[in-house]
Amino acid sequence: MSSSGILFLLLTLISLTLPATCLPPESSSTAAENIHVATNGLPFPWSKLRLPNYIIPIHYHLLIHPNLTTLRSNGSVKIEIDVKNNTNWVVLHSKNLEITAATVLDESEAHLFDKALPVLEYPPHEQIAIFSPKILTSGEKYFLYLEFSAALGDGFFGFYKSSYRTKDGETRVLASTHFEPTSARMAFPCFDEPIFKANYSVRIRRGSSHIALSNMPVEHTMKLDDGLFEDRFETSVQMSTYLVAFIVCDFKSVSKRTVTGIDVSIYAVPHKWHQTHYALEAAVKLLEFYETYFNIYYPLPKLDLIAIPDFQSGAMENWGLTTYRETSLLYDPDVSSTSDKLWVTMVIGHELAHQWFGNLVTMEWWNDIWLNEGFARYMEFASVAATYPQLKVEDYLLDTCFAAIGRDSLNSSRAISCSAENPTQIKEMFDTVSYDKGACILHMLRHFLTDDVFQSGIVRYLRKFKYRNAKNEDLWDSLVNTCSEEDFTSGEYCYSDTQATKNAYRFAGEHIDLKKMMYTWTLQKGIPLVTVKRQGTKLYIEQERFLKTVQPSDPLWQTMQTGYLWHIPLTFKTSHSSTEMRHILQTKSDVLVLDEDVDWVKFNTDMNGYYIIHYDSKGWSALIDLLRVNHSAMSFKDRANLIHNAFQLVTAGRLTLDQALDLITYLKSETHNVPLLQGIGYLESFYKMIEKRNIADITQNLKTYILQYFKDMIDKQTWSNEGTVSDRRLRSEVLSLACDLGHAPCLEKAKHFYQTWVKSNGTTSLPSDVTDTIYMVGAQDDSGWHYLLEKYEVSMSEAEKCKILSALASSRDSSKLSRLLELGMEGSVIRAQDLSTLIYSVARNPAGHFLAWNFVKKNWNGLVEKFQLGSFSMRNIIIGTTAQFSSKEELVNIMEFFDSIRDQSSQLRVIQVAVENVEKNILWLERNLETLRMWLQQRLN
Repeated sequence: MSSSGILFLLLTLISLTLPATCLPPESSSTAAENIHVATNGLPFPWSKLRLPNYIIPIHYHLLIHPNLTTLRSNGSVKIEIDVKNNTNWVVLHSKNLEITAATVLDESEAHLFDKALPVLEYPPHEQIAIFSPKILTSGEKYFLYLEFSAALGDGFFGFYKSSYRTKDGETRVLASTHFEPTSARMAFPCFDEPIFKANYSVRIRRGSSHIALSNMPVEHTMKLDDGLFEDRFETSVQMSTYLVAFIVCDFKSVSKRTVTGIDVSIYAVPHKWHQTHYALEAAVKLLEFYETYFNIYYPLPKLDLIAIPDFQSGAMENWGLTTYRETSLLYDPDVSSTSDKLWVTMVIGHELAHQWFGNLVTMEWWNDIWLNEGFARYMEFASVAATYPQLKVEDYLLDTCFAAIGRDSLNSSRAISCSAENPTQIKEMFDTVSYDKGACILHMLRHFLTDDVFQSGIVRYLRKFKYRNAKNEDLWDSLVNTCSEEDFTSGEYCYSDTQATKNAYRFAGEHIDLKKMMYTWTLQKGIPLVTVKRQGTKLYIEQERFLKTVQPSDPLWQTMQTGYLWHIPLTFKTSHSSTEMRHILQTKSDVLVLDEDVDWVKFNTDMNGYYIIHYDSKGWSALIDLLRVNHSAMSFKDRANLIHNAFQLVTAGRLTLDQALDLITYLKSETHNVPLLQGIGYLESFYKMIEKRNIADITQNLKTYILQYFKDMIDKQTWSNEGTVSDRRLRSEVLSLACDLGHAPCLEKAKHFYQTWVKSNGTTSLPSDVTDTIYMVGAQDDSGWHYLLEKYEVSMSEAEKCKILSALASSRDSSKLSRLLELGMEGSVIRAQDLSTLIYSVARNPAGHFLAWNFVKKNWNGLVEKFQLGSFSMRNIIIGTTAQFSSKEELVNIMEFFDSIRDQSSQLRVIQVAVENVEKNILWLERNLETLRMWLQQRLN
């Protein structure tokens, strides 16, 4: 009999003779129907995606040695485990690792067995199982010891290789990690689920020309016989596997200590060291803000922020060693714009918020990832507003909520808290629903509860669950200050239910069950539409689910509305009110009575709530007249909210396009950039869609209208970096649009700047806020395009490279666009991390939208290999290319392609989003094209 046959017989006999408690719990009843076969042909002892809970990791002792020449990593891990049930099996995660040795040690770390233990592998679940001939007894302490090796990854997950080019042209290699959500298992065998928090003692071996970084500070460095060094790091606090990090590189750093003694350091490639200083200032200021706001000290002795040359997402919150894309951390005063500065500040604010929300308190499972990401996104705004008020970050919160509504008004949306089991489904949870909608409902809740009540509630939540895991409901319990009798601890965290009687809040004189209210926002998908009809002093209000692609006349309408009900904290103002009025809508309909007759009523004050408002024809007419006559009677947020509501209702077929266009005719008098850019943004999006449909008369008339109507505003923009952050943002957006629409004075000015810059061989400093526009104009002729490509290859600034790449993708020459895409796929000139953005940029170009889509179809397998199915990059590619289409023929083309890769596309929620986006575009053109044509003709005549 072969050795595998003997092993199989041995394992089978042992399994048959052991009591049921010695098997994984699920095996006792369903083993026959759920047999999975390991790679060596033997039965795998566990059939579920999630690990069994009968073995708990306590402490990892991890040794890692990456070889930056052979591009392989070797290591060992000794895991202290707590056995809850008698068993012969230890099941944990491992992906693409070669396990070279496995054994179990007793409490005194003595070997239980003379020989290495058999390891079974089941790749579909990324799991391995180690068989122990001796029963591991419940209540006893053991150590699982494994040795392993693997190639450093080529992508952006696990323990992967990155590289950069020095000023002298030398390529240098580094090794870095990115584990969230399920890639720690690619670096070392582990219990790779957020619930399994443990301590980590890490050792890293490296050469003398490199440094090693991990979550904790270096405790001791030892020189080894072979000329290598081994850095031993202090033992970490308890944390989930996805937060572990280690890096071997030759970077330089700047450091500063906070007022509470935390050492903060910014690391970057040596020649970009001068770009780290702003991030250091911001990180120290933001860390000090969070310690005060959360009233909990940052628990580690140091915090490193490091810019990785190859990085797929924006940043990652690894505890004590946060990693960033270079454009998210480095700020070059010579080329970075004010928007770049704001972006860097917000990303740092986001990752530092995670040190509490996500790291200190972690969600139990990925279905509640919004507890991490929604909070971190919202705290970006709260922290930056407090520490850098001059950046006007609050202007961007509305855009965050507008983005969330764009997704949530499609039937393909999802609940904030929803099921996700396999790695692809888990990756898809990192989307605009978790981040943006999560942030917006928290903003609504903060306004509803007041700042002080909200802040004290989240401090209670963090204190109660620190170093532990939490669920959706735990947050609401903390905010209403209630808990079960057994959790009650002298009032430190909460009142018991009997003491607090659910601790209902009062809102506008009404008692509210907060947990019940928030479940309507987190456990069902979608966004409510509130319709308001005014008759005398009575306001008749109704709620329904807001949908863009289905109307009340459609057969599916009733099905898609059934069961949807929100508890909506309504706010409103009238022509006669000096303060905000409030009402909670908990039923399908209600009636509000005003104290007196009013000229107008505006709901959702400052857009603090997450809902769409639709007025009757009199209500809309009154608001349109108000904007035209006295727009400052409403706040800039209310004006932007009205514009957004109107055009969302047009898309849903609930308001006519000419009404919405009439509403924004007041913009000539608008002085605030948020409503201005909201209105102009809609006109630009219509122009882009109609230009791609080759509808010549409307394209020309819309271009003429925009340039004529906003001529005064365009002409008064200066080509400089002067003014407030708001002024500079408006300048950047307006001049980009004007040049894109062929405005002669804009093109002339941009060409002058570009030619001066070329003559100086790129040494002349350009106004950073309009550099994108100058490059875009320069890229439109052959010599300019090739010169920019050369500059892209040699530039040492990622901010500059991003601007150049965007300009190159704006060329109307399809052969140049094809070359760009090929360079992006090849990955040496254009980094793979920038490929998804490049594809999206080409797709937005009228000369490139078919080109980009065909490129995606042709290279689908290669793209999935680079970025992983379900990742942000793949979703960006899918949405970015398909969102440009607006015909039934294009819809069929898309659906046929996704049908041809059904094995993969069936796993992706984003496919339905893509299809529904195209259906939305088709409906918009069918409903509104003729109206737009007539409205423009009337205006231009």
